Amino acid sequence: MRTNTQNIHTIVREAHPLGRVLVTGATGFIGFELAKHLSAAGYSTRLMVRRPERAALLRPLDAELISADLTSPASLERAVEGVDTVFHLGARAVFEPYRRLRPTIVDGSKSLMRASIDAGVSSFVYASSLLVYDDQDEEIRQRTPAIPRVGYGRAKLEAEGQLQRMAQEVGMRYAAIRLPHVYGASDLLFERLHRGLLLQIGAGENLYSHLHVRDAVRLLVAAAERGWTGISAVGDDRPTTWREFFATLREHYPRFRQFRVPTWLAQLGTQMLRPFLALRQRPSLLTPDTITGWRLQLPVSRGLLWGQLGLQPLYSTIHQGIPAALDD
Repeated sequence: MRTNTQNIHTIVREAHPLGRVLVTGATGFIGFELAKHLSAAGYSTRLMVRRPERAALLRPLDAELISADLTSPASLERAVEGVDTVFHLGARAVFEPYRRLRPTIVDGSKSLMRASIDAGVSSFVYASSLLVYDDQDEEIRQRTPAIPRVGYGRAKLEAEGQLQRMAQEVGMRYAAIRLPHVYGASDLLFERLHRGLLLQIGAGENLYSHLHVRDAVRLLVAAAERGWTGISAVGDDRPTTWREFFATLREHYPRFRQFRVPTWLAQLGTQMLRPFLALRQRPSLLTPDTITGWRLQLPVSRGLLWGQLGLQPLYSTIHQGIPAALDD
């Protein structure tokens, strides 16, 4: 089927370098920003929607909506039909045990890649995570080994490898970008900020890399447009501690209120809640892995991936990015 569709896809790509584009996870925080960017740039865009009640968010965009689910291979075949480039951001995106994450992050991603190969997709960009790493004493570079501490990172790392192998077997361009903490006006942290209260676990002295959502989207799109292949971490120009992140929020948003919870108390509380949360079908952030992930030290070396894509951040540090997010 790949050979049969190649000529059609070539015609589409002549009109635009990425041809027809599919975005999974289009109703999520980063996925929605990516969908807006692609639509505004004039791409022929298809947005995959799992929950119909979320589709209203996407209707103002100049894009085609399609109902599909990562756990339904037949629906994925429909989603990728006639598509040239896939941006894969969909999956269960919380810090739960690996067994609950595997069906969408690993198995669902493999099903999407398999359908993409059969449909003749030429480029596949995967949004991965810094949580594929454990605590780092030095800045993360290209050769830094990925050894995940939390289930989410384990699932992401496994998916990265499986997708890369499948893509290499057929000569598909494949890029996996390990995103840091991505922030912006509509993310969960800023939503809670506007409600008036944010929780901070522990002293927040661990270094972490951050990235404004507009820069995250620019990197994903540039990887596809330039035909970049490989796997890389990325961040803005200066990793900062969570303590500095919250201090910057307070500087620009005087209504900011913060409640600090000792690490031991947060860990105890999430352990006690674990049996009850296991009964829920909906994802939760109140997990032990959330606390572990929050406490990791994950600074990314300045310029990693940016130079290869010929880009520079619009917001080089949180001191430019946070005010912009508040403006939005």
